[in-house]
Amino acid sequence: MGLSGSLSPELGKLLYLQILDFMWNSISGSIPKEIGNITTLELLLLNGNKLTGPLPEELGYLPNLDRIQIDQNNISGPIPVSFANLNKTKHFHMNNNSVSGQIPPELSRLPRLVHFLLDNNNLSGYLPPEFSELPNLLILQLDNNHFDGTTIPASYSRMSKLLKLCYDLCVGFSRSLRNCNLQGEIPDLSQIPYLGYLDLSLNLLNGTIPTESISKTITSIFSYLPRLQILSIVNNSLSGSVPSTIWQNRTLNGNESLTVELQNNKLTNITGDTNLPPHVTVWLQGNPICLNTNLASFCGSESDAENTNQGPTNNTLYCRLCPPPYEHSPVSPGLCFCAAPLLVGYRLKSPGFSDFRPYRSMFEDYLTSGLALLLNQLYIDSFKWEEGPRLKMYLKLFPVNKNRNDNGFIFDGSEVRRIMNMFRSWTIPGSDIFGPYELLNFTLLDIYKDAT
Repeated sequence: MGLSGSLSPELGKLLYLQILDFMWNSISGSIPKEIGNITTLELLLLNGNKLTGPLPEELGYLPNLDRIQIDQNNISGPIPVSFANLNKTKHFHMNNNSVSGQIPPELSRLPRLVHFLLDNNNLSGYLPPEFSELPNLLILQLDNNHFDGTTIPASYSRMSKLLKLCYDLCVGFSRSLRNCNLQGEIPDLSQIPYLGYLDLSLNLLNGTIPTESISKTITSIFSYLPRLQILSIVNNSLSGSVPSTIWQNRTLNGNESLTVELQNNKLTNITGDTNLPPHVTVWLQGNPICLNTNLASFCGSESDAENTNQGPTNNTLYCRLCPPPYEHSPVSPGLCFCAAPLLVGYRLKSPGFSDFRPYRSMFEDYLTSGLALLLNQLYIDSFKWEEGPRLKMYLKLFPVNKNRNDNGFIFDGSEVRRIMNMFRSWTIPGSDIFGPYELLNFTLLDIYKDAT
Protein backbone atom coordinates (compact mmCIF):
# COMPACT_ATOMS: atom_id res chain seq x y z
CA MET A 1 0.00 0.00 0.00
CA GLY A 2 2.98 2.34 0.40
CA LEU A 3 1.72 3.90 3.64
CA SER A 4 3.92 6.04 5.87
CA GLY A 5 3.41 8.13 8.99
CA SER A 6 2.38 6.65 12.34
CA LEU A 7 -0.47 4.61 13.79
CA SER A 8 -3.13 6.82 15.32
CA PRO A 9 -4.43 6.17 18.85
CA GLU A 10 -7.86 6.67 17.26
CA LEU A 11 -7.59 3.09 15.98
CA GLY A 12 -8.62 2.06 19.48
CA LYS A 13 -12.13 3.34 18.76
CA LEU A 14 -12.74 0.67 16.09
CA LEU A 15 -14.41 -1.54 18.65
CA TYR A 16 -15.72 -4.17 16.20
CA LEU A 17 -12.55 -4.56 14.14
CA GLN A 18 -11.34 -8.14 13.65
CA ILE A 19 -8.30 -7.66 11.37
CA LEU A 20 -5.81 -4.79 11.67
CA ASP A 21 -3.50 -5.14 8.67
CA PHE A 22 -0.71 -2.66 7.90
CA MET A 23 1.86 -5.20 6.68
CA TRP A 24 4.75 -4.17 4.44
CA ASN A 25 4.56 -0.40 4.60
CA SER A 26 6.84 2.34 5.95
CA ILE A 27 4.91 3.15 9.12
CA SER A 28 7.05 4.51 11.95
CA GLY A 29 6.51 5.48 15.56
CA SER A 30 5.21 3.22 18.31
CA ILE A 31 2.28 0.82 18.58
CA PRO A 32 -0.59 2.74 20.25
CA LYS A 33 -1.66 1.24 23.56
CA GLU A 34 -5.25 2.05 22.54
CA ILE A 35 -5.22 -0.96 20.20
CA GLY A 36 -5.69 -2.94 23.40
CA ASN A 37 -9.26 -1.59 23.51
CA ILE A 38 -10.29 -3.52 20.38
CA THR A 39 -11.49 -6.63 22.17
CA THR A 40 -12.86 -8.14 18.94
CA LEU A 41 -9.41 -8.09 17.28
CA GLU A 42 -8.26 -11.46 15.94
CA LEU A 43 -5.32 -10.60 13.67
CA LEU A 44 -2.76 -7.89 14.50
CA LEU A 45 -0.56 -7.64 11.41
CA LEU A 46 2.13 -4.97 11.59
CA ASN A 47 5.17 -6.78 10.21
CA GLY A 48 7.54 -5.20 7.73
CA ASN A 49 7.38 -1.58 8.87
CA LYS A 50 9.63 0.82 10.81
CA LEU A 51 7.88 0.66 14.16
CA THR A 52 9.89 1.47 17.28
CA GLY A 53 9.37 1.61 21.02
CA PRO A 54 8.10 -1.04 23.44
CA LEU A 55 5.22 -3.48 23.18
CA PRO A 56 2.21 -1.99 25.01
CA GLU A 57 1.11 -3.98 28.03
CA GLU A 58 -2.49 -3.38 26.90
CA LEU A 59 -2.07 -5.79 23.97
CA GLY A 60 -2.05 -8.60 26.51
CA TYR A 61 -5.74 -8.07 27.22
CA LEU A 62 -7.11 -8.82 23.74
CA PRO A 63 -9.29 -11.86 24.49
CA ASN A 64 -9.84 -12.94 20.87
CA LEU A 65 -6.38 -12.38 19.40
CA ASP A 66 -5.26 -15.33 17.27
CA ARG A 67 -2.08 -13.88 15.76
CA ILE A 68 0.31 -11.10 16.70
CA GLN A 69 2.66 -10.47 13.81
CA ILE A 70 5.10 -7.62 14.40
CA ASP A 71 8.27 -9.11 12.92
CA GLN A 72 10.79 -7.09 10.90
CA ASN A 73 10.43 -3.79 12.72
CA ASN A 74 12.62 -2.00 15.28
CA ILE A 75 10.54 -2.74 18.37
CA SER A 76 12.51 -2.75 21.62
CA GLY A 77 12.02 -3.42 25.31
CA PRO A 78 10.77 -6.54 27.10
CA ILE A 79 7.87 -8.85 26.35
CA PRO A 80 5.03 -7.73 28.66
CA VAL A 81 4.05 -10.29 31.28
CA SER A 82 0.44 -9.41 30.39
CA PHE A 83 0.88 -11.44 27.18
CA ALA A 84 0.36 -14.50 29.39
CA ASN A 85 -3.36 -13.58 29.29
CA LEU A 86 -3.67 -14.17 25.53
CA ASN A 87 -5.46 -17.47 25.89
CA LYS A 88 -6.59 -17.67 22.26
CA THR A 89 -3.32 -16.62 20.64
CA LYS A 90 -1.67 -19.30 18.50
CA HIS A 91 1.02 -17.32 16.71
CA PHE A 92 3.64 -14.99 18.22
CA HIS A 93 5.75 -13.73 15.30
CA MET A 94 8.17 -11.15 16.75
CA ASN A 95 11.44 -12.06 15.03
CA ASN A 96 13.90 -9.50 13.66
CA ASN A 97 13.37 -6.71 16.16
CA SER A 98 15.28 -5.50 19.22
CA VAL A 99 13.10 -7.11 21.88
CA SER A 100 15.22 -7.51 25.01
CA GLY A 101 15.27 -8.94 28.52
CA GLN A 102 14.08 -12.21 29.96
CA ILE A 103 11.35 -14.27 28.28
CA PRO A 104 8.54 -14.25 30.86
CA PRO A 105 8.08 -17.78 32.25
CA GLU A 106 4.40 -16.86 32.66
CA LEU A 107 3.95 -17.36 28.90
CA SER A 108 3.98 -21.08 29.64
CA ARG A 109 0.31 -20.67 30.60
CA LEU A 110 -0.73 -20.01 26.98
CA PRO A 111 -2.95 -22.99 26.11
CA ARG A 112 -3.11 -22.55 22.32
CA LEU A 113 0.36 -21.27 21.44
CA VAL A 114 1.67 -23.07 18.35
CA HIS A 115 4.44 -20.87 16.90
CA PHE A 116 6.76 -18.74 19.05
CA LEU A 117 9.21 -16.93 16.77
CA LEU A 118 11.61 -14.56 18.53
CA ASP A 119 14.83 -15.13 16.61
CA ASN A 120 17.13 -12.20 15.83
CA ASN A 121 16.40 -10.06 18.88
CA ASN A 122 18.31 -9.03 22.02
CA LEU A 123 16.77 -11.47 24.49
CA SER A 124 18.92 -12.51 27.45
CA GLY A 125 18.61 -14.41 30.71
CA TYR A 126 17.69 -18.08 30.75
CA LEU A 127 15.45 -20.36 28.71
CA PRO A 128 12.28 -20.85 30.79
CA PRO A 129 12.02 -24.53 31.82
CA GLU A 130 8.27 -23.91 32.18
CA PHE A 131 7.92 -23.82 28.38
CA SER A 132 7.82 -27.61 28.50
CA GLU A 133 4.27 -27.15 29.85
CA LEU A 134 3.00 -25.52 26.64
CA PRO A 135 0.58 -28.20 25.41
CA ASN A 136 0.44 -27.31 21.70
CA LEU A 137 3.80 -25.72 20.90
CA LEU A 138 5.23 -26.88 17.57
CA ILE A 139 7.95 -24.32 16.81
CA LEU A 140 10.19 -22.53 19.32
CA GLN A 141 12.65 -20.34 17.43
CA LEU A 142 15.09 -18.28 19.49
CA ASP A 143 18.32 -18.21 17.49
CA ASN A 144 20.56 -15.14 17.40
CA ASN A 145 19.85 -13.83 20.89
CA HIS A 146 22.05 -13.50 24.00
CA PHE A 147 21.33 -16.38 26.36
CA ASP A 148 24.93 -16.21 27.58
CA GLY A 149 26.06 -19.16 29.65
CA THR A 150 22.65 -20.77 29.92
CA THR A 151 21.87 -24.41 29.25
CA ILE A 152 19.05 -26.19 27.47
CA PRO A 153 16.49 -27.09 30.17
CA ALA A 154 16.18 -30.83 30.69
CA SER A 155 12.41 -30.33 30.88
CA TYR A 156 12.36 -29.61 27.13
CA SER A 157 12.61 -33.35 26.60
CA ARG A 158 8.92 -33.47 27.60
CA MET A 159 7.76 -31.22 24.74
CA SER A 160 6.16 -34.13 22.97
CA LYS A 161 4.59 -32.18 20.09
CA LEU A 162 7.62 -30.07 19.25
CA LEU A 163 8.70 -30.11 15.63
CA LYS A 164 11.31 -27.38 15.66
CA LEU A 165 13.42 -25.97 18.47
CA CYS A 166 15.99 -23.41 17.46
CA TYR A 167 18.59 -21.92 19.72
CA ASP A 168 21.34 -22.02 17.22
CA LEU A 169 21.22 -23.50 19.21
CA CYS A 170 18.13 -24.75 17.39
CA VAL A 171 16.01 -27.84 18.01
CA GLY A 172 12.94 -28.84 16.10
CA PHE A 173 11.42 -29.32 12.71
CA SER A 174 13.33 -26.14 11.88
CA ARG A 175 16.15 -24.11 13.42
CA SER A 176 15.79 -22.18 16.63
CA LEU A 177 18.64 -21.79 19.14
CA ARG A 178 21.59 -20.95 16.94
CA ASN A 179 24.25 -18.49 18.04
CA CYS A 180 22.93 -18.03 21.59
CA ASN A 181 26.10 -18.81 23.59
CA LEU A 182 24.50 -21.85 25.18
CA GLN A 183 26.85 -24.06 27.19
CA GLY A 184 27.14 -27.53 28.64
CA GLU A 185 25.85 -30.89 27.52
CA ILE A 186 22.91 -31.61 25.25
CA PRO A 187 19.94 -32.96 27.22
CA ASP A 188 18.17 -36.17 26.34
CA LEU A 189 15.65 -35.14 23.69
CA SER A 190 14.66 -38.67 22.74
CA GLN A 191 11.11 -38.23 24.04
CA ILE A 192 10.22 -35.66 21.35
CA PRO A 193 9.01 -38.10 18.69
CA TYR A 194 8.17 -35.55 15.98
CA LEU A 195 11.42 -33.60 16.21
CA GLY A 196 12.69 -33.12 12.68
CA TYR A 197 15.33 -30.41 12.87
CA LEU A 198 17.92 -30.11 15.64
CA ASP A 199 20.29 -27.17 15.24
CA LEU A 200 22.73 -26.42 18.05
CA SER A 201 25.32 -24.59 15.97
CA LEU A 202 27.50 -21.66 17.04
CA ASN A 203 27.28 -22.30 20.76
CA LEU A 204 29.69 -23.44 23.46
CA LEU A 205 28.51 -27.02 23.77
CA ASN A 206 31.12 -29.57 24.77
CA GLY A 207 31.61 -33.25 25.57
CA THR A 208 31.71 -36.30 23.34
CA ILE A 209 29.29 -38.10 21.06
CA PRO A 210 29.08 -41.43 22.93
CA THR A 211 28.28 -44.71 21.27
CA GLU A 212 26.54 -46.03 24.37
CA SER A 213 24.39 -44.70 27.23
CA ILE A 214 20.80 -43.70 26.71
CA SER A 215 20.70 -40.25 28.28
CA LYS A 216 22.48 -37.09 27.19
CA THR A 217 23.82 -38.61 23.98
CA ILE A 218 23.26 -37.74 20.39
CA THR A 219 23.09 -41.46 19.65
CA SER A 220 19.95 -41.78 21.76
CA ILE A 221 18.38 -38.84 19.96
CA PHE A 222 18.72 -40.67 16.66
CA SER A 223 17.58 -43.96 18.11
CA TYR A 224 14.25 -42.55 19.22
CA LEU A 225 13.61 -39.68 16.81
CA PRO A 226 12.45 -41.36 13.62
CA ARG A 227 11.48 -38.07 11.94
CA LEU A 228 14.75 -36.25 12.49
CA GLN A 229 16.09 -35.10 9.13
CA ILE A 230 18.65 -32.45 10.06
CA LEU A 231 21.24 -32.47 12.83
CA SER A 232 23.48 -29.40 12.92
CA ILE A 233 26.03 -28.91 15.72
CA VAL A 234 28.49 -26.78 13.78
CA ASN A 235 31.11 -24.61 15.53
CA ASN A 236 31.07 -26.09 19.03
CA SER A 237 33.68 -28.06 21.00
CA LEU A 238 32.53 -31.65 20.59
CA SER A 239 35.39 -34.15 20.80
CA GLY A 240 36.04 -37.86 20.38
CA SER A 241 34.55 -40.09 17.69
CA VAL A 242 31.48 -39.88 15.50
CA PRO A 243 29.44 -43.11 15.84
CA SER A 244 28.12 -44.39 12.53
CA THR A 245 24.96 -45.44 14.37
CA ILE A 246 23.86 -41.85 13.78
CA TRP A 247 23.13 -42.66 10.13
CA GLN A 248 22.93 -46.43 10.14
CA ASN A 249 19.71 -48.24 11.03
CA ARG A 250 17.66 -45.38 9.63
CA THR A 251 14.72 -46.07 7.32
CA LEU A 252 14.08 -43.15 4.97
CA ASN A 253 10.89 -43.16 2.98
CA GLY A 254 9.84 -41.22 -0.10
CA ASN A 255 11.40 -37.75 -0.15
CA GLU A 256 12.95 -38.05 3.33
CA SER A 257 16.65 -37.41 3.80
CA LEU A 258 19.13 -37.08 6.66
CA THR A 259 21.78 -34.36 6.84
CA VAL A 260 24.39 -34.41 9.63
CA GLU A 261 26.43 -31.20 10.00
CA LEU A 262 29.30 -31.47 12.52
CA GLN A 263 31.80 -29.05 11.00
CA ASN A 264 34.38 -27.14 13.06
CA ASN A 265 34.48 -29.23 16.22
CA LYS A 266 37.27 -31.43 17.66
CA LEU A 267 36.14 -34.81 16.34
CA THR A 268 38.92 -37.28 15.53
CA ASN A 269 37.42 -40.47 14.10
CA ILE A 270 34.37 -42.34 12.81
CA THR A 271 33.52 -45.58 14.58
CA GLY A 272 31.73 -48.24 12.57
CA ASP A 273 30.72 -48.33 8.92
CA THR A 274 31.70 -45.27 6.88
CA ASN A 275 29.50 -46.20 3.92
CA LEU A 276 26.54 -43.83 3.86
CA PRO A 277 23.07 -45.12 2.99
CA PRO A 278 21.13 -43.42 0.17
CA HIS A 279 19.83 -39.91 0.93
CA VAL A 280 22.22 -39.44 3.88
CA THR A 281 24.80 -36.62 3.88
CA VAL A 282 27.48 -36.06 6.55
CA TRP A 283 29.72 -32.97 6.76
CA LEU A 284 32.83 -33.03 8.97
CA GLN A 285 35.21 -30.42 7.54
CA GLY A 286 37.12 -28.38 10.09
CA ASN A 287 37.69 -31.36 12.42
CA PRO A 288 40.96 -33.25 13.05
CA ILE A 289 39.20 -36.22 11.48
CA CYS A 290 39.80 -34.66 8.07
CA LEU A 291 43.56 -35.31 8.36
CA ASN A 292 42.64 -38.91 7.49
CA THR A 293 42.71 -39.04 3.68
CA ASN A 294 40.45 -42.11 3.72
CA LEU A 295 37.63 -39.90 5.00
CA ALA A 296 38.01 -37.13 2.41
CA SER A 297 34.46 -37.69 1.17
CA PHE A 298 33.16 -36.33 4.49
CA CYS A 299 35.34 -33.24 4.39
CA GLY A 300 34.38 -31.33 1.26
CA SER A 301 32.64 -27.96 1.10
CA GLU A 302 28.92 -27.89 1.68
CA SER A 303 27.00 -25.87 -0.91
CA ASP A 304 23.74 -24.12 -0.18
CA ALA A 305 20.49 -25.60 -1.37
CA GLU A 306 19.80 -24.56 -4.93
CA ASN A 307 17.85 -21.38 -5.59
CA THR A 308 15.75 -21.88 -8.65
CA ASN A 309 14.22 -19.77 -11.33
CA GLN A 310 12.05 -22.24 -13.11
CA GLY A 311 11.99 -20.90 -16.65
CA PRO A 312 9.77 -22.22 -19.45
CA THR A 313 8.95 -25.90 -19.74
CA ASN A 314 8.63 -28.00 -22.86
CA ASN A 315 4.85 -27.72 -22.58
CA THR A 316 4.96 -24.12 -23.81
CA LEU A 317 7.85 -24.09 -26.27
CA TYR A 318 5.69 -24.67 -29.34
CA CYS A 319 2.61 -22.67 -28.38
CA ARG A 320 1.58 -19.48 -30.14
CA LEU A 321 2.36 -16.24 -28.35
CA CYS A 322 -0.23 -14.87 -25.94
CA PRO A 323 -1.20 -11.19 -25.86
CA PRO A 324 0.12 -9.56 -22.64
CA PRO A 325 -0.65 -9.96 -19.79
CA TYR A 326 -1.86 -13.44 -20.76
CA GLU A 327 0.63 -16.29 -20.82
CA HIS A 328 0.79 -20.02 -21.25
CA SER A 329 0.59 -22.10 -18.13
CA PRO A 330 3.84 -24.11 -17.85
CA VAL A 331 2.00 -26.78 -15.85
CA SER A 332 -0.95 -27.29 -18.19
CA PRO A 333 -1.30 -30.93 -19.22
CA GLY A 334 0.22 -30.63 -22.69
CA LEU A 335 -2.32 -28.05 -23.89
CA CYS A 336 -1.64 -24.65 -25.38
CA PHE A 337 -3.98 -22.00 -24.05
CA CYS A 338 -3.53 -18.45 -22.86
CA ALA A 339 -4.52 -17.47 -19.33
CA ALA A 340 -4.16 -14.52 -16.96
CA PRO A 341 -2.54 -15.68 -13.69
CA LEU A 342 -2.71 -14.30 -10.17
CA LEU A 343 0.77 -13.35 -8.93
CA VAL A 344 1.66 -14.17 -5.33
CA GLY A 345 4.77 -13.35 -3.30
CA TYR A 346 4.97 -15.95 -0.53
CA ARG A 347 7.49 -16.82 2.18
CA LEU A 348 7.83 -19.78 4.50
CA LYS A 349 8.99 -18.28 7.81
CA SER A 350 10.20 -21.40 9.59
CA PRO A 351 10.27 -24.42 7.25
CA GLY A 352 11.25 -27.84 8.52
CA PHE A 353 13.89 -28.56 5.89
CA SER A 354 16.99 -26.99 4.36
CA ASP A 355 16.53 -28.21 0.79
CA PHE A 356 13.20 -27.45 -0.86
CA ARG A 357 13.62 -29.61 -3.92
CA PRO A 358 12.60 -32.95 -2.36
CA TYR A 359 9.54 -31.24 -0.84
CA ARG A 360 8.39 -29.36 -3.91
CA SER A 361 5.70 -31.81 -4.98
CA MET A 362 4.45 -32.11 -1.41
CA PHE A 363 4.22 -28.32 -1.17
CA GLU A 364 2.28 -28.11 -4.43
CA ASP A 365 -0.19 -30.70 -3.15
CA TYR A 366 -0.48 -28.92 0.20
CA LEU A 367 -1.13 -25.44 -1.22
CA THR A 368 -3.50 -26.40 -4.03
CA SER A 369 -5.60 -28.60 -1.76
CA GLY A 370 -5.69 -25.83 0.85
CA LEU A 371 -6.86 -23.34 -1.77
CA ALA A 372 -9.30 -25.82 -3.36
CA LEU A 373 -7.48 -25.56 -6.70
CA LEU A 374 -6.29 -28.18 -9.15
CA LEU A 375 -2.65 -29.19 -9.04
CA ASN A 376 -2.04 -27.85 -12.55
CA GLN A 377 -3.23 -24.39 -11.52
CA LEU A 378 -0.11 -23.71 -9.42
CA TYR A 379 3.25 -22.83 -10.91
CA ILE A 380 6.25 -22.03 -8.69
CA ASP A 381 8.00 -19.40 -10.77
CA SER A 382 11.04 -19.15 -8.48
CA PHE A 383 12.23 -19.82 -4.95
CA LYS A 384 15.16 -18.49 -2.96
CA TRP A 385 16.56 -19.15 0.50
CA GLU A 386 16.97 -16.09 2.71
CA GLU A 387 18.55 -15.49 6.09
CA GLY A 388 16.65 -17.19 8.85
CA PRO A 389 16.53 -19.59 7.04
CA ARG A 390 13.35 -18.54 5.28
CA LEU A 391 12.17 -19.60 1.86
CA LYS A 392 10.80 -16.91 -0.44
CA MET A 393 8.96 -17.90 -3.57
CA TYR A 394 6.92 -16.36 -6.32
CA LEU A 395 3.81 -18.23 -7.37
CA LYS A 396 1.50 -18.03 -10.34
CA LEU A 397 -2.07 -19.29 -10.03
CA PHE A 398 -3.72 -20.05 -13.36
CA PRO A 399 -7.45 -20.21 -14.12
CA VAL A 400 -8.86 -23.41 -15.56
CA ASN A 401 -10.86 -23.44 -18.76
CA LYS A 402 -14.21 -22.25 -17.43
CA ASN A 403 -14.16 -18.51 -18.03
CA ARG A 404 -12.60 -16.91 -21.06
CA ASN A 405 -12.68 -13.81 -23.17
CA ASP A 406 -11.27 -13.15 -26.62
CA ASN A 407 -7.67 -13.37 -25.38
CA GLY A 408 -7.76 -16.36 -23.05
CA PHE A 409 -8.91 -17.78 -19.74
CA ILE A 410 -9.46 -15.68 -16.63
CA PHE A 411 -10.64 -16.08 -13.04
CA ASP A 412 -14.05 -14.64 -12.29
CA GLY A 413 -14.20 -11.91 -9.68
CA SER A 414 -15.59 -14.07 -6.90
CA GLU A 415 -12.77 -16.59 -7.31
CA VAL A 416 -10.15 -13.85 -7.21
CA ARG A 417 -11.61 -12.53 -3.96
CA ARG A 418 -11.88 -16.01 -2.46
CA ILE A 419 -8.24 -16.87 -3.14
CA MET A 420 -6.96 -13.47 -2.05
CA ASN A 421 -8.92 -13.58 1.20
CA MET A 422 -7.61 -17.06 2.02
CA PHE A 423 -4.02 -15.83 1.79
CA ARG A 424 -4.70 -12.62 3.69
CA SER A 425 -6.74 -14.15 6.50
CA TRP A 426 -4.56 -17.26 7.04
CA THR A 427 -7.45 -19.62 6.41
CA ILE A 428 -5.26 -21.96 4.37
CA PRO A 429 -4.86 -25.01 6.64
CA GLY A 430 -1.53 -25.17 8.45
CA SER A 431 1.29 -27.60 7.79
CA ASP A 432 3.75 -29.06 10.29
CA ILE A 433 6.44 -29.43 7.64
CA PHE A 434 6.09 -26.06 5.91
CA GLY A 435 5.34 -24.08 9.06
CA PRO A 436 3.97 -20.54 9.16
CA TYR A 437 3.91 -18.39 6.04
CA GLU A 438 3.64 -14.72 5.23
CA LEU A 439 2.08 -13.04 2.22
CA LEU A 440 4.55 -10.65 0.60
CA ASN A 441 2.28 -9.46 -2.16
CA PHE A 442 -0.85 -10.43 -4.06
CA THR A 443 -0.54 -8.71 -7.43
CA LEU A 444 -3.57 -8.32 -9.65
CA LEU A 445 -3.14 -7.81 -13.37
CA ASP A 446 -5.15 -4.95 -14.86
CA ILE A 447 -7.81 -7.37 -16.03
CA TYR A 448 -8.57 -8.20 -12.37
CA LYS A 449 -8.53 -4.68 -10.92
CA ASP A 450 -12.31 -4.56 -10.66
CA ALA A 451 -12.41 -7.85 -8.74
CA THR A 452 -11.65 -6.13 -5.44
